[in-house]
Amino acid sequence: MQNHSSVSEFILLGFSNESHVRMALFSFFLLLYLITLLGNGLIIILIYLDSHLHTPMYFFLSILSVVDMSYVTTTMPQMLVNMLCPRRTISWGACVAQMFIFLVLGIAECVLYAIMAYDRYVAICFPLHYTLLMSRPICIKMVTVCWSISISGALIYTIFTMRLPYCGSYEINHFFCEVPAVLKLACADTSFNDWLDFILGFILLLVPLSLILTSYVRIFASILRIRSSQGRLKSFSTCASHVTVVTMFYGPAMIMYMRPGSWYDPERDKKLALFYNVVSAFLNPIIYSLRNKDVKGAFLKVLGGRQQAQ
Repeated sequence: MQNHSSVSEFILLGFSNESHVRMALFSFFLLLYLITLLGNGLIIILIYLDSHLHTPMYFFLSILSVVDMSYVTTTMPQMLVNMLCPRRTISWGACVAQMFIFLVLGIAECVLYAIMAYDRYVAICFPLHYTLLMSRPICIKMVTVCWSISISGALIYTIFTMRLPYCGSYEINHFFCEVPAVLKLACADTSFNDWLDFILGFILLLVPLSLILTSYVRIFASILRIRSSQGRLKSFSTCASHVTVVTMFYGPAMIMYMRPGSWYDPERDKKLALFYNVVSAFLNPIIYSLRNKDVKGAFLKVLGGRQQAQ
């Protein structure tokens, strides 16, 4: 990363140069950000307070909520500040840090979805062995492996992106320092980075996705063997929220990180990044809470306890 000396800072162009549009977007995204923090924070508190939610599934859900809160905090505060500040600059070091943290959290979310799919697979297909196969030490090891993979992948992405020389134009047509947008400013051949991004995307996106699909094919096959229609409906319901979240996250992320560099479209990429960074983190607590009787029950229990105390 020693070739950055010609550029000390970047300008994040964001979404619009018109002040009234920026103020409207600022109000909207600030509200979205606060609701995202509130929703995910509420899930973490409920899981912590209710002993009935101290299970592997909700342990992973609490980790997902922490990741989502951190994920949006990596990008949205900078975006909100830039909507108010006309200069909209970010230093080279801050850009590197933002890129690395964003990648760590994004990769962690990919792997976490695969772990959660495996958890549902064991719960539905091997219910008698669930407590043994998903014991607390095993769950902690899974989360440790998840963070190890995400940190390693993010280091490779960040080092091979920021080692390139950046000179001339230093305007990033994005609302944060994302790899594809930053690579467009490099005054060097980026074909190796395109291949590297595709390979990493295959390993970090398609491999977890294939594990998720395999888990759910087996889950659905097991569900169809249940004789009771009510039992089948209940089993499908427990998986529906996870399938919805996975679809929302993986689709835009695969388009962003597994397409050729020649397909780069800054306006489309900004919208895709908003979807898998901001919108998915906003919808996760809504999907899990609205479709989950245990979470709603814990919320009502905590709310009822507070009313009694008053």
